[in-house]
Amino acid sequence: MRPESSDRRDSGAAAATVRLFLLPFFLGAATVAGFAPFHLYPLPILALSGLLLLWERTRNTRSSAAAGFSFGLGMFLTGVSWVYVSLHDYGGMGMLTAAIFTFLFCAIQACYPALVGAILKRLPASRPVRLLLFFPALWALSEWVRCWLFTGFPWLALGYSQAPGSPLAGFAPVLGVFGVSLAAALVAAGLASLIARIAEQRSRVPQNQMAALFREPGAWIIVALLIAGTASSAREWTQPLPGEPTSVALLQGNIPQEMKWRPERARATLETYLRLAQAAEARLILLPETALPMFNVNVPGEYLEMLAAQGRRNGGDLLVGVPELEAPGRYYNSVMSFGSAPTQLYRKHHLVPFGDYFPLRSVLGWIMNLLHIPMSDFSRGEPVQRPMQVAGQRIAVNICYEDVFGEEIIRQLPEATMLANFTNDAWWGKSVASKQHLQISQMRAIEAGRPMLRATNTGVTAIIDPKGRIVASAPEFTTTTVTGEIHGYQGATPYVRLGNWTFLAAAALMIALPLAAQRFLQRRV
Repeated sequence: MRPESSDRRDSGAAAATVRLFLLPFFLGAATVAGFAPFHLYPLPILALSGLLLLWERTRNTRSSAAAGFSFGLGMFLTGVSWVYVSLHDYGGMGMLTAAIFTFLFCAIQACYPALVGAILKRLPASRPVRLLLFFPALWALSEWVRCWLFTGFPWLALGYSQAPGSPLAGFAPVLGVFGVSLAAALVAAGLASLIARIAEQRSRVPQNQMAALFREPGAWIIVALLIAGTASSAREWTQPLPGEPTSVALLQGNIPQEMKWRPERARATLETYLRLAQAAEARLILLPETALPMFNVNVPGEYLEMLAAQGRRNGGDLLVGVPELEAPGRYYNSVMSFGSAPTQLYRKHHLVPFGDYFPLRSVLGWIMNLLHIPMSDFSRGEPVQRPMQVAGQRIAVNICYEDVFGEEIIRQLPEATMLANFTNDAWWGKSVASKQHLQISQMRAIEAGRPMLRATNTGVTAIIDPKGRIVASAPEFTTTTVTGEIHGYQGATPYVRLGNWTFLAAAALMIALPLAAQRFLQRRV
């Protein structure tokens, strides 16, 4: 029979495992339901409140980091497991190797919540300051760092879960997606603070409990944020241009990814897009990323002329995704215009590591042997490019993954009247990634106060209004055309003018002011 102390140690170890690993993991996994396609936007806030309460019960920095890492691992393994589809199903990587790479990728992303937990534990402060100031600022700043460190991966940033239906999405035109994350984390902190206060008031009479709750700053912060977000959502930050709307047609060719780059399939692909284009009567017609699966110089001249003729016939232009060869060994992932206006082009600037190019080739070149991705060594376009002036509009073009970087999108604003994303989400198969990507585009529309046109190969092709609402969309994995009439917009939201600086200043003050005040008081003592 084991000693009683041994039983207590065993039960304590089991409780610690649940508290530090299992419970945070499941809370992290639950946050994914807050994002597209489920849109249960309160759920990430509730899950984050749970994590914060767990952090309050941890004993040291290591335990806090472990709980944060488990939360992040649950969130990313659940929410971005489609990385495996890209690597294995379409990248040609072996099953086990792809699974290992996917796990390592998710584990790296999980380090950000772990770092937040560790720092939060080390900052000396009272519980209200720690919960209501330090935590929201640290969480949002960690997402901002994740946006640019190692070329950036801001996928599943908390703010995206709030677009477009949550009142907190109203902060996007002012503070951007990370400002929405800050507001959402502050609501989560307020909720955690309320729960902690309720637990403390159990022994008191109900009247005293209610009075204490009304005095709790977390409750007032939640109410204030919801009211402010709703008011900002109702405000018209930008205005439609005068005149008639522009008719648009977004072509979804639905070319299977495994067939897209096969030479014997190229003719059928060209015929599909030509047929869709010639059937469209819109003034502005968009074809998705690399819709033409060959270098622009190899596309038959008569084919391009037929596209241009269709644009002129409709009194407008076509924007076509096509690889652009500039010189031997130097080519770009580009969008080119054909039609009434002079031919213009946009070259993708923010390239995806191992998809668009291979970083540190001398060190990581061996990964190229594990992947079989055509057109995987693109050159980088200029960081600042002018909007395309086509079909009476000025179009801010971005290609595929570029629309996850809000501060790069606004480089073409306020000059641009519309945003347009050209993408090929077939790389992700029948996963949730395409709908997550659509939600990211919805956030870009809200930030910019501009409509967003999404032309995709397999979906989700959609027209999004300046409030982030989907005006029209196509089912995934169908060959079809999405049409509509859209006004261009003018004016600038605060986010367009200031980018992330307002959010960064707010987050920095939430950390710096309490620390400065504490230091001042210590000196006075």
